[in-house]
Amino acid sequence: MYPEYLVTPMREELTRVGFEELKDADAVTKAIESEGTVFVMVNSVCGCAAANARPAARMAAQSEKHPDRLVTVFAGMEADAVNKARAYMLPYPPSSPAMALFKDGKLVHIIERHQIEGRPAQMIADNLIGAFEQYC
Repeated sequence: MYPEYLVTPMREELTRVGFEELKDADAVTKAIESEGTVFVMVNSVCGCAAANARPAARMAAQSEKHPDRLVTVFAGMEADAVNKARAYMLPYPPSSPAMALFKDGKLVHIIERHQIEGRPAQMIADNLIGAFEQYC
C-alpha cells in the first residue's frame, strides 16, 4: 500500500471530473451489476497512468456520449475493491492501469496496460469514446 498523501492527487484527477471512488468489494459489485453502463478505471501510481490513462479517462468522460456511471478503484490501495473489479474483467489478466466498460453487468470493452503504455492519451480517449458511442 502507498501512503495516502501520495495517491490523493492521483485520486482527485478522476474525482474532479465525476468519477466515484469504490473502496470495497460490495461497492464494486453494486456498481458493475447495476443497470446501464459503467466505466471502471483501475487507477495506479505508475507513469503510464499519469501520462496516458488518467488524462484519457478524463477526456473520454467529458465526451457528449458517456456511461451512466464513472467509477474508479486504486491498485495498491483498496485491495478488495480492486480484486473484485478485476474478477469482473476476466478472462483478461490483472492490469494496472486498466479501463473497462460494462453494460448491464457484462464486460463490453477493455483497455489493458499494454494498450496504454507508449500511446498518447488522445488515442486512448478516442478508443474509449468509440466504445461509449457504441454501447452507451
